Amino acid sequence: MLIDALLDAFLDTLKLLPFLFVTYLFMEWIEHGASDRFEKSIAKGGRVGPIVGALLGVVPQCGFSGAAATLYAGRVVTLGTLIAVFLATSDEMLPIMISQASEIGVATIVKILAIKVVCGMAFGLIIDLVLSKTGRLHTGLSSKRKHEGHAGYDIDVLCEEEGCDCEDDHDHQGHSHADEHGHKHAHGGIVLPALRHSLNISLFIFIVSLVINMLVEMGLEHALAGITTVPYMSALVAGVFGFIPNCAISVGMTELYIEGLMSGSALVAGLCVNAGVGLLVLFRTNRDFNENLKIMALMLVVGFVIGCGVEALHLL
Repeated sequence: MLIDALLDAFLDTLKLLPFLFVTYLFMEWIEHGASDRFEKSIAKGGRVGPIVGALLGVVPQCGFSGAAATLYAGRVVTLGTLIAVFLATSDEMLPIMISQASEIGVATIVKILAIKVVCGMAFGLIIDLVLSKTGRLHTGLSSKRKHEGHAGYDIDVLCEEEGCDCEDDHDHQGHSHADEHGHKHAHGGIVLPALRHSLNISLFIFIVSLVINMLVEMGLEHALAGITTVPYMSALVAGVFGFIPNCAISVGMTELYIEGLMSGSALVAGLCVNAGVGLLVLFRTNRDFNENLKIMALMLVVGFVIGCGVEALHLL
């Protein structure tokens, strides 16, 4: 049991590492090399961020949700984009359904994906619109950050929290080799810090995944079988289970649906809330614990609403 749990945790973490590395490399580049014009273009791009995020999230790989969580922690993307990626993330659901396409039908698979993508776009855009109207587009739901809209500040904070080797570097001739915050990497440019950040978070993910995998091996997954096909209530329960940051949950819910032991509304609600390791990465990189809890509550409410909508409209 321990060997299986170790192997699953290692493979899950290994698949995520390239996404984390590319994400941190991108963020390090923004912090230490990008111009103000580039940062402003990112801020403007946030208007369509939820649309792009939902399209990326539907790709069967939870690495995008982890990358989105990291980018949100650095305030490179908006909360709406983060939610869009989380809602659309399909993780292991799509490969399983494709393998069982003869049983459930291609039309059903397309419907589920379409619901997740469209709802991801819609709710992401709505969230960003509301935050924009209230002047909190760049602060999200955080009560700590006093951000004014430039990505560099939050990336710099994240860099310091992750233990990045930064130092002031102003020479005596009036020329500065530092960025606008007066920091630069002492060694290794942007590659080594990005690699270190990625390995630190990967270690955290591996440890948590190992614990969850051991619980799954002990029968946690069977608890999902207790979810009936009762409308609405099962959508709420599935949403709560969806918070478990492990691909075994999306696998379990998908298999229960295929076997007729879970309603379509419950499946969609659970899969919308389940963002792979996205929430795990969010709690590791975004140090505002209260904000993370608010995001979880928002995800549960949105997932439940989507599930109820699927049930009421008989979409599945």
